[in-house]
Amino acid sequence: MIEITKHSGIFTLKTKQELPITLEHAWQFFSNPKNLEKITPKDMHFKITSTNKSDAYSGQIITYKIGILPLITSNWVTEITQVVQNTYFIDEQRFGPYKMWHHEHFFEKTANGIVLMHDKISYKLPFGIVGNILHVLFIKKKLKQIFTYRHNMLNNLFQTDD
Repeated sequence: MIEITKHSGIFTLKTKQELPITLEHAWQFFSNPKNLEKITPKDMHFKITSTNKSDAYSGQIITYKIGILPLITSNWVTEITQVVQNTYFIDEQRFGPYKMWHHEHFFEKTANGIVLMHDKISYKLPFGIVGNILHVLFIKKKLKQIFTYRHNMLNNLFQTDD
């Protein structure tokens, strides 16, 4: 399920997914920036350009190139601002296509031993009213496609029936 709401000019995207893996396995996968390429749609031409030799840590800078439209790419720089191992981490855009991007990744072990992963992304678009029109016409749909693709790829990677 992907939900997008708007409040005070800021959009919030929320999604949840159960994964039949241990909390440690989930953390190992999601805290490694290189795995983001595996779960991002190919048509976005997503490429990590920084050298990240360790799992996520507070203060880590990660640089990417990403296709935002056919034949148009953008540099994107995020910083991992908070990390609590096996619980959550937060990345925030420092430079890139959004005016603001704050992505919270939460992981919790459920009573039946699987992992419930929550994503909460707060974002603001540039260009004022034009950005809001682009959100209605294009961006909202694209974000839903990205997170649906990610959901499906994670189901395939971790062999879930969802």
